[in-house]
Amino acid sequence: MKRVAVTGVGAVSAAGLTADDMWRSVRDGRSGIGPLQCARQDMIATKIAAQALDFDPEVHFDPRRSGALDRFSQFAVVAAREAVAQSGLTRGDASLRAAAAIVGIGVGGMVTLDDAFYRMYGQNIARAHPLTIPKLMCNAAASQVSMDIGTHGITYAIASACASGTHAIGVAAQLVRSGACQVALTGGAEACVTAGTLIGWEALRVLANDTCRPFSRNRSGLVLGEGAGMLVLEDWDSAVARGAPILAEILGFGANADAGDLTSPDADGAADAIRLALADGGLLPEAVGYVNAHGTGTTINDRVESTALRSVFGDALPPVSSSKAVLGHALGAAGALEAVVTICALRHQVIPPTANCDQPDEELGIDMVPDGARDASFGAALSNSFAFGGLNAVLALGRA
Repeated sequence: MKRVAVTGVGAVSAAGLTADDMWRSVRDGRSGIGPLQCARQDMIATKIAAQALDFDPEVHFDPRRSGALDRFSQFAVVAAREAVAQSGLTRGDASLRAAAAIVGIGVGGMVTLDDAFYRMYGQNIARAHPLTIPKLMCNAAASQVSMDIGTHGITYAIASACASGTHAIGVAAQLVRSGACQVALTGGAEACVTAGTLIGWEALRVLANDTCRPFSRNRSGLVLGEGAGMLVLEDWDSAVARGAPILAEILGFGANADAGDLTSPDADGAADAIRLALADGGLLPEAVGYVNAHGTGTTINDRVESTALRSVFGDALPPVSSSKAVLGHALGAAGALEAVVTICALRHQVIPPTANCDQPDEELGIDMVPDGARDASFGAALSNSFAFGGLNAVLALGRA
């Protein structure tokens, strides 16, 4: 089995339009959550979201091209370009041409769908944009990344709700590890801050009304976000041979299903996924120096995840922080954005804080890093994603 190197990362988020800018915001606890700005927001009660409001498609695409891409595909392509540029691969490289492109997505082109349905049902206009279906389909981001970068390998979308990005990275890593491909371009993308989507989330009664406070006693729910995180994964020996910048290593991947409740997480299932990732990476619990938690800021999720972590690590439980107080919950992109954060934490040997945790919930029994970033020395970290449907996915990442 081959080792899997991360040779490039890219990101678009509410807290920064590049991976470096996003990392600095997470490290410094500067939240990207702010007043909601979306079409038809007068129809909904929600007033906040984590949006990439500074993202301008015209900076990255000519008008004809941008009009053919839903916002989630635009995010994915821009993040992929950044990751590939950092990797040093170029369009003429045989390994990039043969690369896989696997992108996680929670719900697809919701901006396109929301606008189309409003025209039909709100304005009684019985006509749709001719590219409505190609823009909204869940595989659009993966296909647009493939076309933009020029990859011709296996290309598809993974849809597993909030675990999509993590599943995509884990599966792509398995392809590289097995030798099925030398390079994989992978991550997750989402852009579903729309009136229709938010009405659905409001019905679940899990949205916060002020901000996201993971692991804090006064936590009141999640805040919807958007963005994309993309990684270039590469056979380690090939990356070394071409002098590529190796940012981190994918050590292990664990994934399973609770086979229980559709929306309530299960601590045993989450713990088993963590154990699978450790076992896949050949890691003992005490080898892990940091956990980037799923950490949504809902009462039940934070309690269940903390229980799972304590059951796996016991007295060896390392610091645990959530990035969602800064990035919001970007659904299908969440795990990919958080993987980028975890890679940056390993590179810089800094444990980022849990922002907005002004009343640390000591009953959770974890060190949630509430008081700011910490310099540390650690060789391995985990990135957790636990999704609706009882779908769990965990990445074990190592310092390069």
